Amino acid sequence: MSALLDSSGSARDLVQMDLLSWSPEPREPRPVVKWVGGKTKLLPELLARMPPSFERYYEPFAGGAALFFRVAPTRAAGSVVLGDANADLIAMYRAVADDVESVIARLWSHSVQHSEQHFAYVRGAWNRNSMHDGPIDRAAAFIYLNKTCFNGLWRVNRAGELNSPWGKHATFVPDHGALRLASSVLQRADLRASGYRETMRDVGPSDFAFMDPPYVPASATANFTSYTADAFGPEQQRELADTALKLVKRGCRVMLSNSDTPYVRELYSDFRIDSVKCSRAINSKSSGRGAVGEVIIIGGYEPEAA
Repeated sequence: MSALLDSSGSARDLVQMDLLSWSPEPREPRPVVKWVGGKTKLLPELLARMPPSFERYYEPFAGGAALFFRVAPTRAAGSVVLGDANADLIAMYRAVADDVESVIARLWSHSVQHSEQHFAYVRGAWNRNSMHDGPIDRAAAFIYLNKTCFNGLWRVNRAGELNSPWGKHATFVPDHGALRLASSVLQRADLRASGYRETMRDVGPSDFAFMDPPYVPASATANFTSYTADAFGPEQQRELADTALKLVKRGCRVMLSNSDTPYVRELYSDFRIDSVKCSRAINSKSSGRGAVGEVIIIGGYEPEAA
């Protein structure tokens, strides 16, 4: 992108920015991006309900991948599979895994130029697919747009174009410590840009799959914000429930999350269903934030706790 600084910037500028943005290194991996329906606040409930043992770990609706970042460090390399239908999201994870230092350098370029005008320029270039400098630049643009759009609400239209507005952030400073730690975890994973069925094509007995699909709207007037151009409606929800049941019958341990609605309870009537409350920080409307009712659905095992 011609409007950006050289990927390395000047050595003096990068050192100065690094010192100004210094913060203690994170003690544990955490999500690289904010995502609608992210599971960071629900982690204690999910961790308490995980199976006591399993072989491989699958997460086919990655999003922010909060549970993956907590589970993967304890698993052998190659025994964790992370997938998502959003190919740009998985491409970003691959770039962070493969060359995190170059991603960080590009993010510093965005930091120097950060403004409403720069956000609009990067979003326009993203939607025109006019970033021809390779996966590192697209990964950095993805992170930058995610962190600076309105309330972290990554939203695309039916044409697949990002239409999230400017978030009015005064500054943007990349969290290089968190990115480096996330890179070390992502290097352990098999990253798959695919739908959930393809992501879980090789699931076997004794494996564990955590599925966090786009939620069923909690009411008839609720708006679903899509992070891909494809919808995930009632029929897709039913197909997912059927897939989950087939996995359980094959000996796989399964845990899902969804909104607490009669439709969801009907779909998973053969599963254990636990009601939980989760605080939501990302929503296009302030009334949609706060504690909401959700369910954790379990099949193929009984958790030791919760």
